[in-house]
Amino acid sequence: MNVLMKRFQLLLLFLVVFLTAHVSFSQNPIEKKVLKLQLEAIMKKYRATVGLGLIHIENGDTLALNNELHFPMQSVYKFPLGLAILNQVDKGELTLDQIYHVTKKDLLDETWSPLKKKFPEGNVDLTIAELMNYSVSQSDNIACDILFKLALGTKPVNNYIHGIGITGMEIVATEHEMRADWKIQYSNWSTPMEMTHLLEGLYQKKYLSDSSNTFLMKLMVESSNDPTRIKALLPEGTIVAHKTGTSDTRGNITDACNDVGIIFLPDGTHLALSVFVCKSEENYDDTRKLIAELSKTVFDFYSKK
Repeated sequence: MNVLMKRFQLLLLFLVVFLTAHVSFSQNPIEKKVLKLQLEAIMKKYRATVGLGLIHIENGDTLALNNELHFPMQSVYKFPLGLAILNQVDKGELTLDQIYHVTKKDLLDETWSPLKKKFPEGNVDLTIAELMNYSVSQSDNIACDILFKLALGTKPVNNYIHGIGITGMEIVATEHEMRADWKIQYSNWSTPMEMTHLLEGLYQKKYLSDSSNTFLMKLMVESSNDPTRIKALLPEGTIVAHKTGTSDTRGNITDACNDVGIIFLPDGTHLALSVFVCKSEENYDDTRKLIAELSKTVFDFYSKK
């Protein structure tokens, strides 16, 4: 009898330890409601339409705000484009060391392009790996459209994204096409949670080979994407693998100011976070501050001990 009692006590001890290790305070509905209210309070301070998608990758927590809306992605879509290109690399249809000869014709006018700034006359050979760096890490619009050309257009990229289960997203126009008519940016859209699921899948290595996944994560971690959004108010040294997207401002309205990424938390766990800001009437600095405040609130919530 004593032996059975000891075994029972050991079993209870094991269950207590197991549950303590695997149940976070954040799974408490009351705690999550507090977080939701905090985020909504921040959003109400700004004259903008805001969408947010959150997944705690390890414990499965999710939170979505305004997820029924379709937000223009702008350059955020260079992240799913990168996935599609690397999928073709994994299938042997492209290689990272494959050369593309950039000509003067590729260098479109009036568009963001560190590539064009460095090679104003074109006439340079760049590998797909280098084009990926320009597009994902430096948000280069010319490199982006060259990658679309190598992918045989936006349709195969869109089909790939839908094929891996991400259906709340549409990629139908190149950077050049968006520059031609500002309304076209709204045809490249995503819901906040669908982008967040894509980030989660990247971290979990659902889509690519290990080498391709590592390459894309590295581009997003080491990028020069605007650090004044998701990263701005986080503790110094916090790792964030992210991609931004920004529209022009017309008549004091910014149609898109976005940042999506994977945040590395102090306890070794990770958050996938997407923040889309649409039709902002705030100035550029305040619009980015909105994203930073939302990100910090989420980070602080999941960093509680």
